[in-house]
Amino acid sequence: MTTKLDLSPKAIAKIDIPFASGHRLCAGCAAGTIVRQVMMALRGPTIFVNATGCLEVATTIYPYTAWKVPWIHVAFENAAAVASGIESAIKVMRRKGIIEDEHVDIIAFGGDGGTFDIGLQALSGALERGHDFVYIVYDNYAYQNTGIQRSGATLFGQSTTTSWAGTKIPGKIQWKKPFAEIAAAHRIPYVATASPYYWQDLVKKVRKALEVEGPAVIHAVSSCTRGWRFPPELSIELTKVAVETLIHPLYEVFDGKEYHITKMIKKPKPVTEFFKLQGQFKHLLTPEWSHITKQFQERVLEDYRLLLKKAGIELPEGEPKIEA
Repeated sequence: MTTKLDLSPKAIAKIDIPFASGHRLCAGCAAGTIVRQVMMALRGPTIFVNATGCLEVATTIYPYTAWKVPWIHVAFENAAAVASGIESAIKVMRRKGIIEDEHVDIIAFGGDGGTFDIGLQALSGALERGHDFVYIVYDNYAYQNTGIQRSGATLFGQSTTTSWAGTKIPGKIQWKKPFAEIAAAHRIPYVATASPYYWQDLVKKVRKALEVEGPAVIHAVSSCTRGWRFPPELSIELTKVAVETLIHPLYEVFDGKEYHITKMIKKPKPVTEFFKLQGQFKHLLTPEWSHITKQFQERVLEDYRLLLKKAGIELPEGEPKIEA
């Protein structure tokens, strides 16, 4: 089912987003903004599946809920499995004539802990089986809901409550999992990265994800004022800087092999522009850990050059490079 997506100011003003205000997400939490942007792409009846995490805890405090659509809370590890079950049940009910032949979209939300780590097995299985649903991870780089512990999404050098930055260890010593690439390796119809700052790009990608036949995955950067330690008013700005520094480049992948860059960064900002806005990276701005910052910068540029190569974009040797 394909429906036209109109993102003109007039059309946007008329959208009734089925996500109520008054929830208890922290001021400056980007997860709620991402949900509202996702809902701008809806095209009809939709069921939401929500893994345990910040989004679930703060929007459904009994007996209240911010969700004005069918919504189900499931455990950290099985959001993708439950979404698969819902999709299969709808197929059976339609075949038996229990429901009309009306398409129902299914969208699952999970944080990085419930996606990169705890829920990865269930998600991989769902992608391998080819279930028709959209999985969206709001990535705030740690298990923020349970105490700011490091996750597979935590960045190299990032300080968390379980990857302390001290005199001997510079925060997390492992690199972040390449989640979008892991999803794309399943050769599913659609995978994309997104940022709430580039909201039109995000909304268009969600609509594309809904329209493909089969599973789709969207990896959205989601700033967390509590864990990242920044003033709430910088929330969306940080999701912009994450893109401009190439820490979270924006691209999409069709069928695991056709790469498109959706926001080309010709003159990337140094990663220190991202670090200096937050408390969790303040140690990397000191001379003591400058070599870690250098490693981080080199890895970010290396990964982006590889991404450009996958997208068929040829640049001169050593490009792009950080402008001094």
